[in-house]
Amino acid sequence: MQCPKCESDFEQVTYGYVEVDRCSNCKGLWFDMLEKEDLLKLEGSEAVDVGPSQVSEEYNQKRDIDCPNCNQAMIPMVDKDQFHIKYESCPSCYGVFFDAGEFRDLKEHTVAERFNQMLKTLRGKLSN
Repeated sequence: MQCPKCESDFEQVTYGYVEVDRCSNCKGLWFDMLEKEDLLKLEGSEAVDVGPSQVSEEYNQKRDIDCPNCNQAMIPMVDKDQFHIKYESCPSCYGVFFDAGEFRDLKEHTVAERFNQMLKTLRGKLSN
């Protein structure tokens, strides 16, 4: 399989029980269906995202890409909680592509957001 952004080969990377594909050049990450969700649950899984965000800035502008798995046109997406995280999603096989640095950003923010949401909920219950 080749990267949809720079057309370099993917290398397989395993963290815990989840295997994802990482571009050997731009370091973008390809997640098959539900792999991203599985990795978000694993502590330390941001380690699979080794790419510096400076590299991704160049490729982040390229949003009109085809799925490396099934060659369907991918849909540009924005994370519902972090609008600065832009990724591409395949409407056919449900895989997603993250530019280098974006999964790490998503993972770190997700943990912080959950903690903040817990605090807000607790404060709301204490004030009632």
